[in-house]
Amino acid sequence: MASKNVEALRAAHESWNRRDYEGLVRNIAENFVYTDHATQRTLKNRNEFRRWTEDWAKSTSDGKITNAKYIDAGDVVIAEFTAEGTNDGPFFGLRSTGRRMSLPLCEIWRCDSNGRFVEGAGYYDMYSILTQLGHVQPLRTAA
Repeated sequence: MASKNVEALRAAHESWNRRDYEGLVRNIAENFVYTDHATQRTLKNRNEFRRWTEDWAKSTSDGKITNAKYIDAGDVVIAEFTAEGTNDGPFFGLRSTGRRMSLPLCEIWRCDSNGRFVEGAGYYDMYSILTQLGHVQPLRTAA
């Protein structure tokens, strides 16, 4: 049986898939800090995190978190999943391309003693997204 912390993160991911932003942030502390390592951006509270997730949804209105695996590490939960979707809206300042993307991600979330998320970090490859969406050309390697 999964821990309360794992179930809380699974519920947050499922809320994002439904675009239920209130459900997404329900178990997140007000002073939550999240670091998006691919963009080197730090979100300094629950509201900034919510707006960031809404921006992701605007860029891929059919976007989903799929194939999620969760690892219970006490007050830390590690999530490995795939983000998939069609780029049908602006992607963080870039025009939409109508192309699909599929990207592996890893997130690490930490809970306080009350089981509320207080810290998170996301790790993914921005180059892969930009290549899949057609904003940059793939590197050519020597044969």
